[in-house]
Amino acid sequence: MSKSDYSRVEQAIRFLGDHLVAQPGLVEVAEEIGLSEFHFHRLFQRWAGVSPKRFLQYLTLEEAKRMLSESRSLLDVSHALGLSGSSRLHDLFLSLECMTPGEYKARAEGLTVRWGVEDTPFGPALFAAMDRGLCHLAFLREDGPEGAFEELRARWPGARLEASPTCIRGYAEGLRERMRGKPGQPLSLVLKGTPFQLRTWEALLQVPAGQAISYQGLAQLSGSAGAFRAVGGALGQNPIAWLIPCHRVIQSTGAIGQYHWGAPRKQAMLAFEQAHRHTGER
Repeated sequence: MSKSDYSRVEQAIRFLGDHLVAQPGLVEVAEEIGLSEFHFHRLFQRWAGVSPKRFLQYLTLEEAKRMLSESRSLLDVSHALGLSGSSRLHDLFLSLECMTPGEYKARAEGLTVRWGVEDTPFGPALFAAMDRGLCHLAFLREDGPEGAFEELRARWPGARLEASPTCIRGYAEGLRERMRGKPGQPLSLVLKGTPFQLRTWEALLQVPAGQAISYQGLAQLSGSAGAFRAVGGALGQNPIAWLIPCHRVIQSTGAIGQYHWGAPRKQAMLAFEQAHRHTGER
């Protein structure tokens, strides 16, 4: 990318941050950097990996989180960020954070997360779900369910955790169907993370089963070329194993590399997917 392109995108990001309260639209930002709407949108999408509108939403969300942590009211935060009312703040949180502003402010207090341990082709795993969908899937390690359960509690600190094997059984069956190569019914996922983590996880979904990608390749795919170390950190925070396929990321040398749920399990997953891929091609 030329220096001119970078300078324009940098100027656009600075403009969006400086005028967050005004919630500038595509036309305003394009005029600010001297490009047509079409060329600006294409340039920004290529550089940032998301549209200008989506980037502005991420900026607004992060500022809203900061304000809510100061115990400001939802209406006050909405007006301070140039939103027409608390309903728009509510919609923003639901679309990007998968919880309401009130739930975020209370650190998920009042939410019920149901969990259970189910067998999978790669060993037992802890599944957890709330009304909106699956929010946690972790393979058990040598310490049994305790480590996976503590990670779940840390991710949803204010939620009520309720053992409910019946509730999560459908998710486990859905996972097993996908591992057999059958799409099955759509599974709703509830993802909570930083904008960078969400972009990285979304990019992972573009890597086909049976194929692998390097950390550098994933950084480029997510629109953050060069940030491969940060990508590695985002993979380590992946809350939903297999369905968000961080096992498909390997080192540029071809080495398997580390895996949150154990390198041997990662190697087995890659071999399993490659075998199924070649079987399906015959």
